[in-house]
This record gives sequence, C-alpha cells and structure tokens, in this order.
Amino acid sequence: MIDPALHIWGWEIPVYLFLGGLVAGTMIISGYFTFKGHHKHSYFSCFYLPHVSLVLLSAGMFALFLDLEHKFYVWRLYTTFEVTSPMSWGSWVLVLVYPTLLASTLVKIPEPFQNRIKLFDKISARINEHPFLIKNIGAVSMIVGAILGMYTGVLLSGLQARPLWNSSMLWVLFLVSGLSSAAAFVHMITTDRYEREMLAKADNGFLIFELLIFALFFFGLLSSTRVHRVAAHLLIDGAYAPVFWVFVIGLGIVIPLAIQLLAVNHKVKHTAVAPILVIAGGLILRFVIVFAGQYSSWSSAFIMK
Repeated sequence: MIDPALHIWGWEIPVYLFLGGLVAGTMIISGYFTFKGHHKHSYFSCFYLPHVSLVLLSAGMFALFLDLEHKFYVWRLYTTFEVTSPMSWGSWVLVLVYPTLLASTLVKIPEPFQNRIKLFDKISARINEHPFLIKNIGAVSMIVGAILGMYTGVLLSGLQARPLWNSSMLWVLFLVSGLSSAAAFVHMITTDRYEREMLAKADNGFLIFELLIFALFFFGLLSSTRVHRVAAHLLIDGAYAPVFWVFVIGLGIVIPLAIQLLAVNHKVKHTAVAPILVIAGGLILRFVIVFAGQYSSWSSAFIMK
C-alpha cells in the first residue's frame, strides 16, 4: 500500500506544471502565427492566445503560491540567482515570460479593450508601424515558450533523490505534452476551419512523438540502475499503472489520436471530444508523474519486490 505521508506535494504542483506547459505551448503556437503575419486576422490564435495565457499562467502561479510553506518570503527568490536551484531558474524564467506575453497582447488589442488604456493603444500603434518588430515578438514568444516548457520538466528531473524523475527525457516529454495540450485547446475553441485542420494535424504529430518519448523514457530507466528500474515499474505494472495506461496512454493519447486521424482525413467531423481527452490526459500525466515520483526513492527500491 502507498503511504500517503510520502506525497509531500499535493494537487498544486501538478496543476502548476500542467498550466505552465499549456502556456508554453500556446506561446509557441501564437508566436508562430504572429511570425507568419496571421495577427492581421482576428480569428487566428495569435489574436487571443496571449490574453488567455496571461490568465492561465497567473492561475498556475497562484497554485504554486498555495503550495509554498513560507509564502511571505517568495520575494527572496529574486534577490539572488542559484545556478543549481530549479526554483531559482523558474523564478527568473517568469521574468521573461510575462513581458513576452504582454508584448504579444499589444500586437493587436481586442476591440472591447481598445481606447481603454491610452498608453497600451499608443504602444500597439507603434508596434504595428514596424512589421519586423512584430516578427521579432513572434520569434521571442516561441523561444521563451520553449524555455518555459522545458523548465517544467527540468524542475523535476533536477531532483535526483527521486529516481522516476531522474531522466533526461522528462523535459522533452513535458514540452511535447504542453504543445499537444495547447494544439488541442486551439483545435477545440477556434472557429476557423483552416486553423482547426492545421492544429489537429499538428497535434497528431505531437501525440505520436509523445508515444515515442514514453518509449525512450522507459528504456532509459529500465537500462539504468536497480532503483530506476523499480521506479519505472511503478508506471509499467505497479501502483500507478492502471491510471497511467488507461487515462494517460489510452484515453489521453491513443483514442484522441485515432479520432483526429479520422477527422483530418474527413472520415468523421471535428468535435471537442478528442481535444478534451488530450487536455485531460496532459493534466493526469502531471499528477501521475509527480505522485509516482514522490513514491519512488533510493531506499524504497530495496524494500519493494
């Protein structure tokens, strides 16, 4: 039986990692559309994704804040920079993320919010006078988004005391999962047929790549030390296997992949079913990895069969 006392982190960290990955994916997607000049069309993702991302990232930061033991000392993270501390890296990454998202929102201000804050209107008008500046904002959004997505995995993989997290594939897994969730999100809410088709096809690629990463993730653990092999079996056939295989692999990847392959080949209509499954699978993935990782340890490998 799993000892609940070993679950040091509760729901807050998985939610923070999921929302961080989702925002990373939306930044990359919206940055791509902005770089390509699609910001001129109000129905494209780059028009509304940065605004949504600001809300999602703030919600993720609030979840992280709730998990902190010493909440009123969080400002100290910005008084120094610790190269070996994942939390220090994450704090300073956010210094890049928020300004990048804000700049992306100013590329095109939504009509209901125009003429509300004159300073923002002036900055937006000045940005649109220089097309090269808009391209640079799109490029920076993609780069910063990729850094944020990678960080969500590095935050865990840097903790070597937990064998399940101690994998060089974890940051790749979380980055691709974030991209997949973001593509599914856009696929679900967009009203543009071209964008829906494009993002569904992209998500199919992300889901296939995610399956490959899982294979490499397990191969790396199973070919390593005994503690890593024991940690891998937590997901393969251990305590967390049912949730992992049913909700992450089955309902979160395989089934939506099959549905979207049929949809992009015009065998069935595009619906919200597949995107919802992908997004839910991405969230459950974080819960499984975080909770199973906390259960894995160097000492538990010697008392588990």
